[in-house]
Order: sequence, then C-alpha cells, then structure tokens
Amino acid sequence: MPDRESKVEAARLWLQERCALEPRVGVVLGSGLAPLVEVLEPEFEVATAEIPHWPQSTVEGHAGRLLIGHLAGVPAVMLQGRVHAYEGYDLAQVVLPVRIMARLGIRLLLLTNAAGGIHPEFRPGDVMLIEDHLNLQGQSPLRGPNVAAWGPRFPDMGAVYDPKLRKIAGELASLKEIELQRGVYASVPGPQYETPAEIRMLATLGADAVGMSTVPEATAARHMGVAVLGFSVITNLAAGIGDEALSHAEVIETGKQVGARFSDYLMALLPKLDESLNS
Repeated sequence: MPDRESKVEAARLWLQERCALEPRVGVVLGSGLAPLVEVLEPEFEVATAEIPHWPQSTVEGHAGRLLIGHLAGVPAVMLQGRVHAYEGYDLAQVVLPVRIMARLGIRLLLLTNAAGGIHPEFRPGDVMLIEDHLNLQGQSPLRGPNVAAWGPRFPDMGAVYDPKLRKIAGELASLKEIELQRGVYASVPGPQYETPAEIRMLATLGADAVGMSTVPEATAARHMGVAVLGFSVITNLAAGIGDEALSHAEVIETGKQVGARFSDYLMALLPKLDESLNS
C-alpha cells in the first residue's frame, strides 16, 4: 500500500499532467459556501473521485470538486467540499488534500467553515476571522512518522493564522464597512452537535465558535510552511444559546445566504493577500 508521501505525489503529478497553471492560493469551502465557486475563472475542473488517493466526502453541502483557475486574477486551486474525521477518516487522511495543494505550490491556504456561534454577541450570518484555535479532535494530523520533506517533527503553532494577513483582512473589512467578528475556533470530532454543557465548557476554554473541521487542515498547512487565513461563517447559535434545534439544513441555508457578500469581500481581499506574500 502506498505511504502518505507517495499518495500525495501521485495526486500532484496527476493534476499537473492535466493543468499547467501553478496555483499560489488554495481555498477550501465549508458547508453551504458553494456560491464562492461562481467567482472563480476555471481552467480545469474535476470531481475529486477521479484524483488518485483523494478521500471522498459523504456529507451534503460538500460536492467533492476541485477547480484550478484565477480568483480575482490570482492563480488558485479551490476545493468545493472537504472530508471530516467523523466520516471514518483519520486526520492524516483528512489533510491529504491540503498536502496535495501545498505540493502544487500554494503559498497561502484560505480556509472557510460553517460554525456555531458561542460568543454572546455573535448572530447567524456573521463572519468571524479566526485568530487562534482549540484542537479538541483528540488527535493530530501529524501523528505517525514525520515526512521530513514536508516539515519539521515539532512545528511551531504560535501563530497558525498569519498575523500580517489577518491585519490586511481586518483593514479591508473596515474600509468596506463590513462587520468582521474575530475570535477563537474550537474544532470538535462530531458528527453530533454539542450539548449545552459542552458549549459552556468551550466558552470557559475561550472558544468563540465551534465546528468539526479546519484545525487539522491549518495544522498540516503550517507544517508544510504554507501561510493560513481562516474564516468561520456563523450559521447558527450553539446549543443552549438559541432556542432552535440544530440542523444541517439550517447550516447549509445560512451558508448560501452569506456566500454572495462573502464572495465580494474575498475577491477584493485575495489580491492584497497575494501581494503581501510576494512582497
């Protein structure tokens, strides 16, 4: 059976044989954020099921498509849908797509997710710029033998979400009079939603939003020297904060509603981020 490095290289070569464009930015779209695909000018598009060794999503709202093209003039690879540990994958498999994108040459990974709001001032439809995270998945995507070509055995996690890029994102939001929340994202295993007691615990730990993704991908990206910027779309209030029962349908619908205005913001933001990384 091929090892992780062999799988990543096989997928990279497969993609490069079919698309010559070298992406500088990778984008992962969370639940319901498919409208962002419409702003990409694609040169290549493929179902991820066709890519060698690519893990397949089984969750509604995660289409399983990879697109390479230009996003606001920036060469980019966009992943519509991700996989999660609760689908039966270990975290090394969950982050395989990020590692493949890193080997394609991306310098920035832009992560988006749908999240439950814990902070008392957050409301559904808000967008939170991730400043830090809590890994409550119970494991690390770096567990197991280290691939030295990818990064160090013990990578620093002191600034996972690039402070300079966060500053640019915040300044642009202010300039465009967009209310951008900021906070800490907690990543839990799922797939069940959290109990009210668990949400109180997360609030005590300092979490402002909670979801079931993103942290493994951010960890793998930093391990490989890729800058990370992350956004959580607050699709619902976490358990015990709102009165409504939580549902995946609500998550997808709110994500779609936010998608259009979030797309406009990202289209303005990406060239600034790309310029900063290349300066």
